[in-house]
Amino acid sequence: MPGPRHHLPTHEVENQPEPIADVNLFASDPILMASVPDRLSDYGAALGLSETRGMGRAANVHVPELNLFDTGGRRLDEVVFHPAYHDMMTLSQEAGYAATAWDGGSHVEHAAMVYMASQIEPGHCCPLTMTYAAVPAFQVSADLARDWVPKLTARSYDPRILPIHQKSSATLGMAMTEKQGGSDVRANTTCAVRDGDHWRLTGHKWFCSAPMSDGFLTLAQTRDGLTCFLVPRWLDGDRNAIHLMRLKDKLGNKANASSEIEYHDALAYQLGDEGRGVQTIIEMVHHTRLDTAMAPAGLMRGALSHAMHWVQHRRVFQKTLIDQPLMRSVLADLILDWQAATRLGLHVATAFDDPDARPLARISVALAKFLNNKLCPRVTLEAMEALGGMGYVEDTPMPMYYREAPLNSIWEGSGNVICLDILRTLAREPEAGAALNADLDAARGSDPRYDQALDAHRARWPTLAPEAEARAFAERTALLLAGSVLIRTAPAAVAEGFVGTRLHQPSGQIAGSASGLDTRAILDSFTT
Repeated sequence: MPGPRHHLPTHEVENQPEPIADVNLFASDPILMASVPDRLSDYGAALGLSETRGMGRAANVHVPELNLFDTGGRRLDEVVFHPAYHDMMTLSQEAGYAATAWDGGSHVEHAAMVYMASQIEPGHCCPLTMTYAAVPAFQVSADLARDWVPKLTARSYDPRILPIHQKSSATLGMAMTEKQGGSDVRANTTCAVRDGDHWRLTGHKWFCSAPMSDGFLTLAQTRDGLTCFLVPRWLDGDRNAIHLMRLKDKLGNKANASSEIEYHDALAYQLGDEGRGVQTIIEMVHHTRLDTAMAPAGLMRGALSHAMHWVQHRRVFQKTLIDQPLMRSVLADLILDWQAATRLGLHVATAFDDPDARPLARISVALAKFLNNKLCPRVTLEAMEALGGMGYVEDTPMPMYYREAPLNSIWEGSGNVICLDILRTLAREPEAGAALNADLDAARGSDPRYDQALDAHRARWPTLAPEAEARAFAERTALLLAGSVLIRTAPAAVAEGFVGTRLHQPSGQIAGSASGLDTRAILDSFTT
């Protein structure tokens, strides 16, 4: 006779929040709703679909692969991506990520798109950010601008391997740094030799962002010094002599391919004057810095959204987590950082939209990039911890946010480079200092604690700080600028909490150590 059956039923799943449902990343965000035209609502809705979240996850799990040769040994130098990556690119390109600032929209709208896209899949933002940022660099060459700018600002995605004139749209990458120089691009050794109406480049680039792009802005030495060039990836009937050496195995940003490349007499076109390569390419860097200021705010928002969802549905010690006083203190403290980063980034973007505010844009984007990226790792870490063990598991996006958190601080000038650039800008461009002081003074009279902090800052550094104190100077200046923006734009509890705990009597470095916060009002400022 058959033996007894042993049933092994699992327990019923209880006290585990359901996955986040479809959510419109624009319509659910109080800062965007108050600061940005609502025509971005469709993009926010598309990004917030569970299907799109799945695409973003797939693009990070199935990382790009380098395909160097065909079966006959002929060089291909191609990067193969998972279809989900192309789906993300299509979604963002068609929405106008790279185009909106140049085709009737604004830099504020572009910044909001960076912020939203970073919440779902930040890797595909890299090529789109560089494509957006490259447009003003083409202003120095009417011929190149005529051929390239319409393709860079097209609202479509065309990954086909074809010369630029055969494509409906194009993306642009950047290749500047070399092994021996890193951030010191003037130490570059890549050589440019004139060949008729164009040039031939030979050299090795240690970091080439988005090597599948249709072209690259790059720096090389001519007889007259470091010069900027446009290097097309595809030529009529042939591939340009750009060899992909390897893809970088990065901490995060997995969906995006980063590489080392070599130029072997690669055809290139001069962009700007000989010997003024840094001055030419700085236009691109200036605009990529806006994105490196907004992306960390998006990462904070994404991480906090998942943390808030968890604590609103998880019960511990007979209470929902959101009702635990200590958890409320931690989250309120983190929300202050998110509010500051987001509002400061969007404020900087408004300066990009005003030609008369160029000096303010120049200095404020560096301050925002520095501050927002130093806040981001703390926020993503604490948001991860709010989920407990589940926050450390790849089933959630929290590990992705945490791995991504350091990237934008390193990219386009690491912390020390940015701080020195801030000092250099204030020393060389008096109009930038005047614009910054006017922006700081715009919040005077609303909170005496802010006024005292601003006065103390100016008393400590009546002129510029010495180089050794550049980080202290940059941090304090950026916090004051964020406080000024919050006083003018944020809910009172947020502005007062930030000024009280970041400027007047700084709290401890650990989230939740601030006291005297109106936690209810601050938590209410974060809508999910």
